[in-house]
Amino acid sequence: MHAPFDLLALLLVTSACLAFLNAKVLKLPLTVGLLVGAFAATLLLIGLNHLDPALSVQPGIRQLLRGIDFPHTLLNGCLAFLLFAGALQVNSADLLARKWTILALATLGTILSTGLVAGALRGISILLGLGVSWSWCLVFGALISPTDPVSVLDVLKRVGITRHLQAIVAGESLFNDGVGVVLFSLLLTRAVAGPAADISAGHVALLFLLQAGGGLLLGLCLGCLAIQAFRRIDDYTVELIISLALATGSFSLAGLLGLSGPVAVVIAGILIGNRGARLAMSEMTRTHLMTFWRLIEDVLNALLFLLIGLEIAAIDLAWRAIAAMAAMIPLVLLIRLCSVALSAVPLHLRLANKAGPLLILSWGGLRGGLSVAMALSLPESPAKAPILTVAYGIVVFSIVVQGLTLAPLVRRVMPSGADS
Repeated sequence: MHAPFDLLALLLVTSACLAFLNAKVLKLPLTVGLLVGAFAATLLLIGLNHLDPALSVQPGIRQLLRGIDFPHTLLNGCLAFLLFAGALQVNSADLLARKWTILALATLGTILSTGLVAGALRGISILLGLGVSWSWCLVFGALISPTDPVSVLDVLKRVGITRHLQAIVAGESLFNDGVGVVLFSLLLTRAVAGPAADISAGHVALLFLLQAGGGLLLGLCLGCLAIQAFRRIDDYTVELIISLALATGSFSLAGLLGLSGPVAVVIAGILIGNRGARLAMSEMTRTHLMTFWRLIEDVLNALLFLLIGLEIAAIDLAWRAIAAMAAMIPLVLLIRLCSVALSAVPLHLRLANKAGPLLILSWGGLRGGLSVAMALSLPESPAKAPILTVAYGIVVFSIVVQGLTLAPLVRRVMPSGADS
């Protein structure tokens, strides 16, 4: 077992090498280049392992990944920093202007997608003989339906969509984590316990309201408390430390109280990035704060996408699972289009130009490390291997293909200056 410092050093050195190679040769966006580089290198090593099993390359990579514990690292560590950094950059006025659209997408859209994706996987499982039960198909629907803020916010920096549409895409990805995680937890409990688990739709709705609403109130209270602290000092070093305490403390405290940590962190980050930056910080503090959190976001994104690329070593590439993955990729895209249309379009029936924003919201609904982490966190069962393979394929396709083609799509379907 490697020491944590040695693992971190190895990941940073690998990230630096792949980032340099990407800058000189591939010239892709940094996170996509890291994922592609790590993915290709891992596939090459796996190929060598098959040629000469004595090398024990794939078992070695798996042991390394177990030492990192990707699901725990992301779900209970990096996610708080990444959500806070992303929320700092979101304009609260734009969010409030599209609040009902964001709410519809983050709740109704995620729930619709969960059910439709589950139905699609169940049908493919029957056709291919995968043996994935309806309960586990629902678990898969819950883990793959939320759009990942890490992936989405990274892509939004590179595409020229309107402010309001940007707010919808970013707002949905920041807030639908709470819905997805609650659904995933409850449906996973149902799948593990079987019919004995008494989980009704009313129970799910009540638990979601308690977790999300409690997380919102906690984020508001802690964010306001931090703003009051900012008002009473003018020392950017101390204020940076307070912002770190806010990001980690709100996420941790929410978990201890049984509330939604992602919602608490997002609300706190939006408060600090808007009201706090405007009313409680000097220009020097604002500059240092934003620079500091952008650096954290970039470094963690680099490590996260590197780990996603390496996780191919944790997948058993059975042909039935690969066939299911190939079938589910277009189906998940179609379901995303349907869930967006059914949840958000009714709120904008009077708008003349609905097709462009609908396509962008559908194609821009990227999946990322959150889905991979939830799939990896599943307990051992016959359903885990095919679910992990299908989820991983959808995530890689989403980041690489959708992420790289979103900007050309925006230029094609959205006239310059058109609003949503």
